[in-house]
Amino acid sequence: MSLKYQSREIITKAICGKGRKFSTVTHTVTPPHKPTSILGAWIINHQYEAVAAGDGIEVIGTYDINIWYSYDKNSQTEVAKETISYVENVPLNFVDNRHRSSTVEVSAEATQEPSTIEASVSGEGRVSIRVEREFAVELVAETKINVLVVPGGDYEDKDYDFGSDSGDYEDLDPDLLDDEL
Repeated sequence: MSLKYQSREIITKAICGKGRKFSTVTHTVTPPHKPTSILGAWIINHQYEAVAAGDGIEVIGTYDINIWYSYDKNSQTEVAKETISYVENVPLNFVDNRHRSSTVEVSAEATQEPSTIEASVSGEGRVSIRVEREFAVELVAETKINVLVVPGGDYEDKDYDFGSDSGDYEDLDPDLLDDEL
């Protein structure tokens, strides 16, 4: 008896695009007083959202830069705050173009939150801050997949062997196993 297979299309929601981008940017902040030295710099209040844009995903966001600095020949200190807005275009390095564009949903995750890697006093009373950040993005949409179908599809009386249990686990090093699994 020969079995005839049929093909069916199933519409499902799937990840149809992925991308990742690491970037380093430099911001310039002008505090109210001319700084003598930088005592600290940090980033807080990071907020962002993802938007589909052409052949990539744009991450649009803001964060606050706080700079603790000394002035007046290191005799006084103050914290300067500035809100930074940014748009980061993250290209998709994997895209399945067979998705339904009307069903696209995009998301972004900050795999490395913006953080200060260097802050220095530049000329004319300005502070130069180097910031690094990284985003991973996904494009989710409806797409079609093809599956093979056996007419009748009665599998209850079939006996399937998915591999042998030949004791291959005896050679495993128990110290390498994760206890939390």
